[in-house]
Formats: sequence, structure tokens, C-alpha cells
Amino acid sequence: EIVDGNVKMTLGMIWTIILRFAIQDISVKETSAKEGLLLWCQRKTAPYKNVNIQNFHISWKDGLGFCALIHRHRPELIDYGKLRKDDPLTNLNTAFDVAEKYLDIPKMLDAEDIIGTLRPDEKAIMTYVSCYYHAFSGAQKAETAANRICKVLAVNQENEQLMEDYEKLASDLLEWIRRTIPWLENRAPENTMQAMQQKLEDFRDYRRLHKPPKVQEKCQLEINFNTLQTKLRLSNRPAFMPSEGKMVSDINNAWGGLEQAEKGYEEWLLNEIRRLERLDHLAEKFRQKASIHESWTDGKEAMLQQKDYETATLSEIKALLKKHEAFESDLAAHQDRVEQIAAIAQELNELDYYDSPSVNARCQKICDQWDNLGALTQKRREALERTEKLLETIDQLYLEYAKRAAPFNNWMEGAMEDLQDTFIVHTIEEIQGLTTAHEQFKATLPDADKERQAILGIHNEVSKIVQTYHVNMAGTNPYTTITPHEINGKWEHVRQLVPRRDQALMEEHARQQQNERLRKQFGAQANVIGPWIQTKMEEIGRISIEMHGTLEDQLNHLRQYEKSIVNYKPKIDQLEGDHQQIQEALIFDNKHTNYTMEHIRVGWEQLLTTIARTINEVENQILTRDAKGISQEQMNEFRASFNHFDRKKTGMMDCEDFRACLISMGYNMGEAEFARIMSIVDPNRLGVVTFQAFIDFMSRETADTDTADQVMASFKILAGDKNYITVDELRRELPPDQAEYCIARMAPYNGRDAVPGALDYMSFSTALYGESDL
Repeated sequence: EIVDGNVKMTLGMIWTIILRFAIQDISVKETSAKEGLLLWCQRKTAPYKNVNIQNFHISWKDGLGFCALIHRHRPELIDYGKLRKDDPLTNLNTAFDVAEKYLDIPKMLDAEDIIGTLRPDEKAIMTYVSCYYHAFSGAQKAETAANRICKVLAVNQENEQLMEDYEKLASDLLEWIRRTIPWLENRAPENTMQAMQQKLEDFRDYRRLHKPPKVQEKCQLEINFNTLQTKLRLSNRPAFMPSEGKMVSDINNAWGGLEQAEKGYEEWLLNEIRRLERLDHLAEKFRQKASIHESWTDGKEAMLQQKDYETATLSEIKALLKKHEAFESDLAAHQDRVEQIAAIAQELNELDYYDSPSVNARCQKICDQWDNLGALTQKRREALERTEKLLETIDQLYLEYAKRAAPFNNWMEGAMEDLQDTFIVHTIEEIQGLTTAHEQFKATLPDADKERQAILGIHNEVSKIVQTYHVNMAGTNPYTTITPHEINGKWEHVRQLVPRRDQALMEEHARQQQNERLRKQFGAQANVIGPWIQTKMEEIGRISIEMHGTLEDQLNHLRQYEKSIVNYKPKIDQLEGDHQQIQEALIFDNKHTNYTMEHIRVGWEQLLTTIARTINEVENQILTRDAKGISQEQMNEFRASFNHFDRKKTGMMDCEDFRACLISMGYNMGEAEFARIMSIVDPNRLGVVTFQAFIDFMSRETADTDTADQVMASFKILAGDKNYITVDELRRELPPDQAEYCIARMAPYNGRDAVPGALDYMSFSTALYGESDL
């Protein structure tokens, strides 16, 4: 204390007066320094409870701010946990005493003055706090080192998250492909056309609704992979190698298998629909022919087993014999129909018709009955021939009637069968062929009518003879059961069936014309869309190697190009609609175009993927350019060199082209050095060098990137120049999340100077850059 008369001043008060005069002169110049000092205080005291530094006056009244600064840098000097916010005097005196004793900072302030003043002197407190700043200036090196480590760790954490995202997306996509392929490879046929049509509709839903999002996921996966590899190269990290089976090439292979299964499944569906259509047609034809034959054979066995010849007269016997001959002629005429029925049944069996057992049973019954009719016919003929020796000849007119009526009757039955025969055609030419055949048949009707009139004339002549000579025949023909009434009835039926057949052929011709219109409509669009997709693919290839304007100009150009391509999608959807109409109409070929819907779909998906991939490549080039400090002129030079040695114009250089490029730039290297460079630019060993990898190689030698040695040196500063670092030091110097990140991954330090809990920051630093394993 200094006493002069009645004036009594403490040493702290003297320091305050001195500092006020000292600060007054520089206060205007030190405004920015004040803000910097305040930010330094806030950053250092942020982890402490009850400390909230907002200014250089009332924020310091409770003394906890001063104590926190000391404890932050010298925790052994103050037991901060025992301090109380409601005891500012103790807190202030503790801080001032410790600072004077251990930090050589004089007591410039008085604790009672600070507590007793509503608003402590701002400049005095700021000057005193600046002494703390200078006392702990040595800790700034540690803070700088901590900032460098935080930056490196943040890059590593971000890259690890990207790797995890890639692995999950790849796993999900591969799992979806794994679940989908068995469904596409399931070739279990259905028994009905309706069931197969439902399968086809399910497949269309898959193509329209389920697959497109997966196409986008696949494209996004490739973009994420390329972006991750670029970030790893820019941060001097080793290239990312996905888990086994999850490489981009593995996904592309799996995707190829999926598309192959799609193609096979669609082909199988259409073939099955054709098969079922054919089966339904054959089954209906079988039932029709079988019904006609069964109707004809009804009662024939009973007729053949009659014993009427035993009590017949001579003329009756001869009539029975002739009648039997006519029957045999009729029987022989029906042989073809039986063979046709058997052939259709055989074809249904070969095509695996679901109701083959009932078809086979009916066919066997018809064949067995046919064999029995043959045996009965032979037996009756033998009986009649034995009797014939005792009988006289019979009226030739009846015989002539019978002989002409039987084939004419068969002709009418065949005509009725043909006119009612179902048909299936797929082209206009086929239906025109059926129409021509039908017109030819109609041209024969006048001659047939003349034959009918002649046959009826014979019958009329017989009737006249019977009436004239009173023959005991009651007007019946003993040689045949075919009556004029039957002939006229069947003839009238034939005449009725002809216009029905005309109508059916006309309706089918109209349907085929509609199908041809659908073919032409689809072909006209496909012949425009297919070349358009190919042209756009070629234009994208040219854009990706041109050097007009900046990378931003190219990126904007590509994005506008992508927008125009996406706007083309309604034309693809319209073509899909036309294709659905074609499939629903069961049209299986189209001579008006060489493009199928599958070609258009694959081309469209490739076009979308290519433009997205090209945009991503330019974005990565911009990322590389900005990170490496490459000028636009340098980028143009890189592109010119790359294009010159991209001899195949594929957007990639092979090994020999890349070697020639290096030699042209003055590299003189042996095989070992070239192999080392190739391992950098082609980490996946694909045998090609992309433009992105070429840019990385050209700029990486001069790039200013962090290295393992730099990170190691930063940890050494935080550790106080020790060969190890402790958990407390990490938690004190680094943000909580990054401190815990290091603690979880650092191995124990095993050197001779190790202490309990010591961690090896050296191996951790090299592991960050792929030089060892974490």
C-alpha cells in the first residue's frame, strides 16, 4: 500500500489507472484484436458449466471465466470442480493468486472492486485477460495442430460414411436383383390363356413400375462410387475397394443377368400364349370333328348286327348287299376323319394339353369303335355274299342313286365341316388365302347343284318305275339310307353356311387390317425413336471430349441436354402403349421395323445412364480443378493431350496409349515405374485410364494436400512432444466427437516410455493414408 496524506491506494488500483492510460491510445486500433480475444475466450471456456463469456465486463464478475482459462491450460493448478458460482470473491482471488504465483501475471485487478462495481472496467479486464492470452500463447501451436487433425478426421469420417452408404445401396440393389431373377426364371406354364395373360400383365407392371426406380438406383450408385473415388484421390487417400461381390462391375454383371432373364421370360410368355392359343384351337377342332364322327357312327353297330337278310327276298338280299357296299364306301370315306381325329389328339399330347387324359380317352373310344365297325362290316359282307348266290340282280337305278348319293352326301358333309371349321391367322396374306379358297369353293356350287338335281332325278325315275310296275318297295331305296329329303336338307344347310363363312372371313380380314395398322403405327414411331436414341448417344460422346468453353459451360450444356432427353420420355411412353396394344392383339412379328420394344427400352435406359454419368464426370472434373487449383487453360491442355492419345475415341486410353502420352511429356521410366503409375490411375486394374484419372495424375504432384507426416507432427504437438498421447489430452484438445473417434481407433502405445493408457498416434496417422491398417 502507498500512503500519502489522506490518499490510500491499492496496488491494483494503481495498475488500473496505468492500464487505462495505456489502452486509451490504442483502443481504436485494437477493435479487431478485442473481437479476436473475445472469440479466443469463448472457444477456450465453451466446455465449462456456468461460464458464458459475452463481453469484457459483467461476464467476468463471478470469477469462473478466469478460473476456466487457467484450468483449460493448466488443470493441475485449480480444482475447478469445487468452485461455486455463488462465491465470486473466492473465485476471483483464486484466479488472481494462481496467475501471479504460477503464471507471472501481476494482480492488475482487485476482487472487491469488481464485485462492488455494477459494470467493471472493460479495458482493465481486457488488458488483464490479454496477459492470460500471452501466457498461454504456447498452447496456440497445439490448437493449430488440433485444427489440422480435426480437418483430416472430418474428411475420413465423411469418406467412411460414403463407403457405408455405397455398401448398403449396393447390397440392397443386389438383393433386389437376387429376389427378382428367380421370378423371371420361373417357367411354370399355366393351363389357360387367361392365366398366362395375367402373367404377361404382371410382367408389364414390373417393367413400368418396379424396374425404373432400380435403374435410377443403379445409376446413382455409379455416380456415388465415382464421387467417392474422386474425394479419396483429392484427399490423398487410397482408392475405395468395395466388399467382395459389390464392385460396380459386379452390379453391372448382375444387372446384365437380370436383363437376360427379362428377355427370356418375355419370350417364354409370348411362346406360351401362342402354344395355348394353338391348343385351344386344336381342342375345339378335336371336339367338333369327334362330335360329327360320333353322330355319324350312332346306331351303325346295331345296323351291322341285324339279321334281316335271313327272311329277305332275293331282291331284298341284293338290296341289302348293295346297301352294304354303299355303307363300306361311306365307311372308307370316314377313314380320313378318324385319322384326323387321332392326329389332332397326338398333337395335343405333344403340346402338353392340360386335358389330354379326356382327349385320349375319347380318341381311344372312337378308334375302338372304328375297329369294331370294320370287323362287323366284314362279317356282314361275308353273310350277304353267301346269300347273294341265291339272289337275283337288283334295280340298277337304285344302285346308281345310291352310288351317286353317297359321295355327294359325303361332299356335302365335308363342305359343312369345312364351312364350320375354325381358323387362326396372323397376317392379311393368310386371311386373303382363306378368302380365295372360299371363293373357289363357291365357284363349285353350281356344278354341285346340277349333281344334286341329277341324283334327285334318279330317285324320281325309281318312284315312277315302282308306281308303274307295282314293285313291293313302298317307294324306298334298298341300297342306301340317304333320302332325297336328307340331300335337300343338307344342301340347304350348306347354302346357309356360305354367307356365315363370308361374314367370318370379312370380320377376320378387318381384324388383320387393324393389326397391320398397329404394326405400321408402332414401326413408324420406333424407326424415329431408335435412331434418335443412337444419335443422342453419339452426341453425348462428342460433348464429353469437346473443349468448347469452361467446365461450367459444358455442365450447363449437358444439363440442358439432359432436360431435353427427359422431355422426350412421353414419346417412349406412347410407344409403350402402342406395344401393349400389339401384344394384346397377339401380334408376334412386325416387318415395318427392325426395332423391338426391348431394343428401345435398353437404349433409353443406356441413354439416361450415359448422360447422368457424363454430367457426374464433368462435376468431378470441376471438383478436381477447384481442389487442385487447375486453370481452365490447363484443363483444356489436359483435354487436348488426352484426346490426342485416345486413339480409339472411346473416352479412355489403354495402357499403350497412356505410355505414349507419358513419353510425349518427357517421362523416362522403366516397367516398374510405369506399373506404379498405372496402379495409381487404374486402381481397379481394368487396363484403361479415364480422363478423371488422367487429370488427377497430372495435378497430384504439385497439389497441396495433407500427408501422414503432417498429421503425425500435429499429434506430436498436442502430446507435448511425446511419442504417445493420452485420452485426457485428446479430449482436451479435440471436439468431443472427433476425440472419441481417435480413442476408439488408436492402438495402445507399447514403447519403453509408455504410461498406462498411452495411445499410438503414429500408426493411427499412417493408417489414415492407407500406409497401415487401423
